[in-house]
Order: sequence, then C-alpha cells, then structure tokens
Amino acid sequence: MLDIRPNCECCDIDLPPESATARICSFECTFCAACAEDLGGYCPNCSGNLVARPIRPARMLAKYPASSRRVVKLSGCA
Repeated sequence: MLDIRPNCECCDIDLPPESATARICSFECTFCAACAEDLGGYCPNCSGNLVARPIRPARMLAKYPASSRRVVKLSGCA
C-alpha cells in the first residue's frame, strides 16, 4: 500500500492525498509536479522515473490513512 506522503521532498509544499500534482517513484519518494519537472522526471534518490501518484479515494482514507511523516532533503534537490 502506498504511503501517500504529505509533502514534496524538495520544496516541502503540502501534497494532500487528493493532489493531482504529486509525483512518485517506485520507492514512493514524493515530489510536486514543478520539482519533478525540474528534476527531468527522474528521482534524485534512486534515478527511477517519476509518475503521477494515484489518488486514494476519500472514503478509503479513514480505513487506510495517508502518511503524516514528512521527508525533506535538507539541501533541496538542486
């Protein structure tokens, strides 16, 4: 099950579970669309491609809540 992390690892912008601008790699590293574009569509952590994160339906969030653990690269992604 996906973590559905709450923020972009680069710029720390909030990415709620219903965000259409969240991007993830196969390891669930999470970025906003703007940072993913700046990264050329590849994860700076594993070099995997970044794709749109699926949206977990609101009715399922009660049973399977999104993660509250924020992950931020202290030096940013530049």
